[in-house]
Amino acid sequence: MEDEKKLPEEEKKEDAKEKRENSTESGYEKYCQLCRRPESVAGKMIQMPNDFCICNDCLQKTFDSINGNHFPYMEMLTLDPSMLRMGGDFMKMPKVKKKAKPAEKEKQETEDASVPDIKKLKAPHRIKAELDEYVIGQEHAKKVISVAVYNHYKRVADKSNTIELEKSNMLMLGPTGSGKTYLVKTLARLLNVPLAITDATTLTEAGYIGDDVESVLSKLLAAADNDGERAEHGIIFIDEIDKIAKKRNTNSRDVSGESVQQGLLKLLEGSEVEVPVGATNKNAMVPMTTINTKDILFICGGAFPDLEKVIQKRLNQTAMIGFGAELRDKYAEDKKLLEKVTVEDLREYGMIPEFLGRLPIIFSLQGLGKEQLIQVLKEPKNAILKQYEHLLSLDEVKLVFADDALDAIAERALEKDTGARALRAILEEIMLDIMYEIPKDDSIGKVTITGDYVRGCGGPVIEMRGSEKME
Repeated sequence: MEDEKKLPEEEKKEDAKEKRENSTESGYEKYCQLCRRPESVAGKMIQMPNDFCICNDCLQKTFDSINGNHFPYMEMLTLDPSMLRMGGDFMKMPKVKKKAKPAEKEKQETEDASVPDIKKLKAPHRIKAELDEYVIGQEHAKKVISVAVYNHYKRVADKSNTIELEKSNMLMLGPTGSGKTYLVKTLARLLNVPLAITDATTLTEAGYIGDDVESVLSKLLAAADNDGERAEHGIIFIDEIDKIAKKRNTNSRDVSGESVQQGLLKLLEGSEVEVPVGATNKNAMVPMTTINTKDILFICGGAFPDLEKVIQKRLNQTAMIGFGAELRDKYAEDKKLLEKVTVEDLREYGMIPEFLGRLPIIFSLQGLGKEQLIQVLKEPKNAILKQYEHLLSLDEVKLVFADDALDAIAERALEKDTGARALRAILEEIMLDIMYEIPKDDSIGKVTITGDYVRGCGGPVIEMRGSEKME
């Protein structure tokens, strides 16, 4: 009797369970929001946020369409976690600072820290004095870049609109290791402005494999923390600019030479460009913002190898035959030959005139001599020797470099002909055994690097704590 009484109750529970599985709370059957098929036809539905239902077939088609647009859905797992959130909207895009409307712009001019104040700008002599603490030599280059940067930010801060001031973009020439990139990095750090450093060798014409010219603005926007207003007052340094010179004796299309120069023209001149936020390539899944390049300072730098031969060819055209004639090899050993460069020499090298016309300031850096290399070793605030001295001081060991050791290091660097870049490699080689052996013995108190040790015919002088020195 008890089993017969329970049977109707169990049947009622099973019927209610089936109704809940086959219908929504309102009593209607679930259906796919895309294909409109009911659950009885399309199969079990996938419940999405905000009561959005989708069948397995439509979900698979969505993933396939995403993969067909070269943006695999699995790549979404590599995105920044702050860009994704569960529930509500499927994707949360990074916030981009919107430009103020004309009515609001007047109120923000006094509050916006991205716009420099004319009264707070550092004078050129102060900028050069701060550069002197980090960069050795290159007096003319530091003077030129200090004046150009000062005039540029005066132009940005000027709101009088009485006279329109032109941009002072720069072209920096100099051999490798002369300090081109380091000079720009130090300048941006002193001015506290966003800086983007890019390599021209990766740039190609739009539509080809490589980075488009607009990708340099994406790097600047990232350096400004996606703040469009602050990015519009930053500095872009394009290194290895000589690598986009026109290719000679080629039958193929020059997609990484003259075409890149032409693509950079609109950026150097000043134009509004749509830039993806948080990515370097444009696609439908990345938000866009507009950057105006009229207030962005562009500095281009390159080693321009064999440019000296072009300059010598021009200077030797005046050579004549006779007792008073100039020798054809007069400028062969001239260390300051790059200072005589002209726009015609750069055009002969392969730079198009439209590109050079948008870089009105052209100056050169000289290769470092022996005395300057010694200064680079010990005088700057973050000099290489100071770094090694600090490393050994953490082990309570004093490191000393003798004068003849500095001479020997500079001589070896000159032989490599790579400027100040060779100093780090030479010191790493010299200090390898010392950095390896010193942590073994706690009784070592002082190490002196001698010239013989640098030349490979001797050893360092080691002094023990409270004892006599030994070699």
